[in-house]
Amino acid sequence: MCGIIGFVDLSLRTSSDKLQTIATSMAETLRHRGPDDMGTWVDERVGIALGHRRLSIVDLSMAGHQPMHSVCCRYVMVFNGEIYNYKEIRSELEKTNAFLSWMGHSDTEVMLAAISEWGLEAALKRFVGMFAFALCDRKKRVLYLVRDRLGEKPLYYGRMGDVLLFGSELKALRAHPAWQGEISREALTLFMRYNYVPTPYSIYKGIYKLTPGTILSFEAEDQKLGHGENWSIKPYWQARQIAEAGMADPFTGTDADAITLLDRQLRNSVSAQMVADVPLGAFLSGGVDSSTVVALMQKQSSRPVKTFTIGFHEDSYNEAGYAEEVAKHLGTDHNVLYVTPQEAMDVIPRLPAMYDEPFSDSSQIPTFLVSELARQHVAVSLSGDGGDELFAGYTRHFWSRNLWQKFGWMPRCLRGTISRLLTLLTPEQWDIFFKKFRNMLPKTLKQSNPGYKLHKLSGVLSVASMEDMYYGLTSHWKSPFSIVVGGYEPVNVTTDREQWANLDDSTLLMMYLDLVSYLPDDILVKVDRAAMNIGLESRVPFLDHRVVELAWRIPLSMKIRNGQGKWILRQLLYKYVPQKLIERPKTGFGIPIDVWLRGPLRDWAEGLLAEERLKDEGFFNPAPIRKKWLEHLSGVRNWQYHLWDVLMFQAWFQESSRN
Repeated sequence: MCGIIGFVDLSLRTSSDKLQTIATSMAETLRHRGPDDMGTWVDERVGIALGHRRLSIVDLSMAGHQPMHSVCCRYVMVFNGEIYNYKEIRSELEKTNAFLSWMGHSDTEVMLAAISEWGLEAALKRFVGMFAFALCDRKKRVLYLVRDRLGEKPLYYGRMGDVLLFGSELKALRAHPAWQGEISREALTLFMRYNYVPTPYSIYKGIYKLTPGTILSFEAEDQKLGHGENWSIKPYWQARQIAEAGMADPFTGTDADAITLLDRQLRNSVSAQMVADVPLGAFLSGGVDSSTVVALMQKQSSRPVKTFTIGFHEDSYNEAGYAEEVAKHLGTDHNVLYVTPQEAMDVIPRLPAMYDEPFSDSSQIPTFLVSELARQHVAVSLSGDGGDELFAGYTRHFWSRNLWQKFGWMPRCLRGTISRLLTLLTPEQWDIFFKKFRNMLPKTLKQSNPGYKLHKLSGVLSVASMEDMYYGLTSHWKSPFSIVVGGYEPVNVTTDREQWANLDDSTLLMMYLDLVSYLPDDILVKVDRAAMNIGLESRVPFLDHRVVELAWRIPLSMKIRNGQGKWILRQLLYKYVPQKLIERPKTGFGIPIDVWLRGPLRDWAEGLLAEERLKDEGFFNPAPIRKKWLEHLSGVRNWQYHLWDVLMFQAWFQESSRN
């Protein structure tokens, strides 16, 4: 796991020394992603420069140094990620080419050999892993930018004047002298809806995120620099095709057969991702996904697996006890750290630089804390991310279906009346009601934050379809274009039906949209930036593309059963962990932002939300923001999520303005 940077100076007026200096400066901004080594390579003839910061995981010697050249000297690469099947590929290459020679045993060297032997696209189809890399073909004078299938590793690119820039994080692009970043109000509008900036957009005009599973090709001699003219982007793997193919060829065996098949595939994925030349462990929340990963790790390990959990003193946010019970049963070397509110809040000033783009999923704070704990013991940690998207684990996947079956037949006007009735009580009043009668409620109604969820329900009851319901459930600010001055919402994969997979079930469509939007742009961003900020590599076994392809073949009836999601995954887990240790209401990975904003964070928030400041900066309409802030302070309403969106942009803007 590393950080990569590069640029193409089309003016061809920059000396080799200057190219080297700029590349070094850009690479240095990513030292946190790669503290072990740094390298650059330039070609003055075409104005290309590549840079790399290395976190040594496989082949710790200088034989793994990057930028790396192929043996034939045709290709130069900077690579971020891991290829888990590189040993198998190496063996295959050796069988067909007896003249191959190796400098070391890094996956980067194997990638270059595979590309030299088979070509880029054919090699990509063989790679199993997470990656973002730049490949310079010196013979054809073409630069390729490539991102992994599911978007585990980040890659930004775009134009500034006569320069094509790219890198793992925006801070690297900002280090180039040609940088003149202008904030995109369209991207800001999208951010206010989703709490992240969705692919392909970035917070800056003219800078984009490379779509997962695609190759960008740029001919270095092409002087026509303009988006869509000088580069081409094409997919080599598409989640849409995988989803459609899975539904067209569903698994037809028994439940037991499906569980066995999934067990085998996940076990293979976990085994491959346990290979490292440095200490390795896993995050463990005690939930289904992380417990499954840890159980499969421990099953294949000769010694206790190191596991890590963050605990909170507030009972409603604390899952550490559940994780400790699972760890004890599995026999792992478990490490837990109970965090005080102050320790958690101390992370907040670091968030703007850490995430480098507005990002307001507040679970970013505990994610960083558990990463920091893990880094004290290991350099690689496996996580359970992806299980919800593949096996219908989010409440909306099964709750929306049940809701539509119960209310969808009603006229919209009647559903609108029910919606208004639900808002007669504030979320806080509903919470008090549910708490008072908790012991009398059925298990399905014992949810965390019931008042918030009922108000969210009220906002989607009167929609025209389940698709519209999904859009409402995944939206923070319902009309963000009225909040952002001069903003509007460009289409993205969630709103552009042309990009949707052709699926005959709305729940499957929700899962697909989560897989191609929420997963790469929220969940994976959250983990990548938090972990890499302190030089920890995070691996995600559920996102082995072969697991993804199998998951889409498994019928929905094996994922949602008896009103509960992830049925098949639960049955697999029960082979290793008793059901009683797992079954409980899902609490998520949250923190009490609402309480903190009324208490210790109040002055900080007030400074960022001051009416004059909002007016002077010119990005937001102050009135609705101030209204929500005052209502939140009074306790009348809990607007923590809406306010956190604004605060994270304000904090990011303040930080970026200093640099």
